[in-house]
Amino acid sequence: MDWFEDETFWRGLYPYMFPPERFAVADEQAGQVLALTQCYTGAVLDLGCGPGRHSVAFAQRGFAVTGVDRTTFLLNLARKRAAKAGVTIEWVHEDMRRFLRPTAFDLACSLFTSFGYFADEADDLRVLRNVYASLKPSGIFVMELMGKERLARAWQNALCTQAPDGSMIVQHPQVTADWCRIKNDWIVIRDGHAQTFHFEHSVYSGREIKDRLLACGFSEVQLFGGLAGSPYDLDATRLVAVARKRS
Repeated sequence: MDWFEDETFWRGLYPYMFPPERFAVADEQAGQVLALTQCYTGAVLDLGCGPGRHSVAFAQRGFAVTGVDRTTFLLNLARKRAAKAGVTIEWVHEDMRRFLRPTAFDLACSLFTSFGYFADEADDLRVLRNVYASLKPSGIFVMELMGKERLARAWQNALCTQAPDGSMIVQHPQVTADWCRIKNDWIVIRDGHAQTFHFEHSVYSGREIKDRLLACGFSEVQLFGGLAGSPYDLDATRLVAVARKRS
């Protein structure tokens, strides 16, 4: 079993990956995506939607939203959040490598580093090709992840933080595969007990993600240093790619 297929991983780390402040900024981030793309109506694909933070925000703005995730635990939370918000969203329990709905969406999003989990790069390319095929002509794909340049510049061999519930979170990342993958152990220490969660994902530079998007058919790719549209330069905090399908 790959780490992302393990429901206990998402259950155990959920409070630390998705604290309340991450939900609080979801609507603002959705607005930033729309400002970047100038897409204000139509159908949205939220790929790797997790607990539905952005799916709900897009639905509240009038979009027809499809949220796709392979984790039952997160999708159940997403359903509850949508019901509480009073919005209707199509939730699809599927691996992103297999999800394909030809020419169905005006906008597709992969936010909060929900791309690059697979050890085989061919799987990442399959995801990008599926997204391309699922977009309508002139459709737009927005990716938001941690860029390799930013990761290298801000690298720390270990990081220790305290969560609001009193838990201590120790992160121990490692560079592998010639700077193509990052392995990470998160150790959660609470009430005298420690539990370790392992995960890994591919990391891409701006040039690498741009080249892959172009190779998968997108006609134009712009890079930004955050969803607010800042330049992808030394001050970039995130890697945001906005890719456009041919009309």
